[in-house]
Amino acid sequence: MAVNFVDAVNAYNQAAEKGLAGKKSSSDPVGEDFASTLRDVATDTLATMQTAENKTLMAAAGKADVTDVVTAMSEAEVTLQTVVAVRDKVVQAYQEILRMPI
Repeated sequence: MAVNFVDAVNAYNQAAEKGLAGKKSSSDPVGEDFASTLRDVATDTLATMQTAENKTLMAAAGKADVTDVVTAMSEAEVTLQTVVAVRDKVVQAYQEILRMPI
C-alpha cells in the first residue's frame, strides 16, 4: 500500500499542533499527561475504524460513493498499522525491561 506523502505531512502537523496546544503555560513544561494522550489516540483510532465500517455498510446498501469507501478503508488500514507498530514497540520495551539485571 502506498502512503500519500501529503497525508503523512498533514498528520504530523496535526500531531505537532496538538502537542503544542497541550502545553498550558511556560510554568507547566509537562503539558498533557500520557494517559490523556493515550485516551485521545484511542478515541481517534476508534472513530476512524467506525467511520470505515459505516462507509462499508453504506456501500453494501448502495448509498455510498466508492471513492469515499476506499478512502475510509485506507485511513483505517493506516491507523491499524500504526496501532500494531506502537504495540510492538511497547512489547519490545517491556521485554527489554524484563531482561535487565536486578
